Formats: sequence, structure tokens, C-alpha cells
Amino acid sequence: MRDLSFVLILYSNLALFALLYVYVRRRRKLISIHLGMNISMALGGLVGLSTGIFLILQYPFHFTAITMAAALTGMGAGALFGALFDYQAMLTGLINGMMMGLMAPMLGAILTDPYFFTVILEVFIFLIIAVLFAAVKRS
Repeated sequence: MRDLSFVLILYSNLALFALLYVYVRRRRKLISIHLGMNISMALGGLVGLSTGIFLILQYPFHFTAITMAAALTGMGAGALFGALFDYQAMLTGLINGMMMGLMAPMLGAILTDPYFFTVILEVFIFLIIAVLFAAVKRS
């Protein structure tokens, strides 16, 4: 194991996404189809990106297994969030989660300064979740 902090960040991200899923699920009847599609695309992609990058930083020599795990995790998250709304949103979240899950380990494998990138990535994740939270609250 290289660094336990990457695993802790990954687990905290996944817990945050699970809490956001519970929040969106409670308010899904108030959310429009367009916002639902954006939610499923954004969160499917973020879960795939977060899983792929942090797992490849933790286990750098298991590229194939991590790529498959990140793609499946992103697909699952996109499908779960999209299924709250309709089949089109589910399909869009599934595809976006798969694409981000396939690309994230490639990005994580070429990082030269993973700590700086982790800080920037977490800021982006926080900002996107804050915007989605505000959009769901206003809908």
C-alpha cells in the first residue's frame, strides 16, 4: 500500500455520493427530467472519476482490474441516479459513468504530483456537488 489517505478520500467521496443519493431520492418527484439527466451524468462521471483515480494511485500495478472496477462503479452510480427519473437519464448516466471510469485510471497513471491533483479534484467535486445540491433544493 502506498498511502492510506487516498483510500480514506475515496471512501469519504463514496459516502458523500451515497448521502446525496438519499437526498435526491427523497426529492425526486420535484426534480424535472432535464435536471435529473444532468444529475445522473454528473454523479455517474464523478463516481467513476473518483474511483478510478484514487484506486490507481493506491494500487498502480493493477491497471486492468482497476479500470474495470472504476467503469462498473461509475456505471452503477449513473444508472442508480438516472433510474430515479426515467430510462433516458438512466442510460445517459450509465454511459457517462462508464466513459469516466475507463478514462480515470489513465489520468491517474500519468500523474506526477498526486497530492496537488487530489486537492484540485476534491475542490471540483465539492463545487459540483454544491451546485447540484442547490439546484435540487431550488427545483
